[in-house]
Amino acid sequence: MVKSNEKLKKITIRMKKSLIGCTKSQRQTMLGLGLRHCKDVSTLENTSSVRGMIKKSIHLLEIVSETK
Repeated sequence: MVKSNEKLKKITIRMKKSLIGCTKSQRQTMLGLGLRHCKDVSTLENTSSVRGMIKKSIHLLEIVSETK
């Protein structure tokens, strides 16, 4: 559990490939990450659920940066 005064780390991801030919679950995962089109960028909190979503579709993504 995170205390109210602690900052969560952020991770910035970019979609590098299109969703053509991907499975339905991979498409839904990408939408859940906030990525709809190629070259879209999204900054999210670095939690275990987000990391699991990234791992599921890592071949479509590029990790831009991780902030502390």
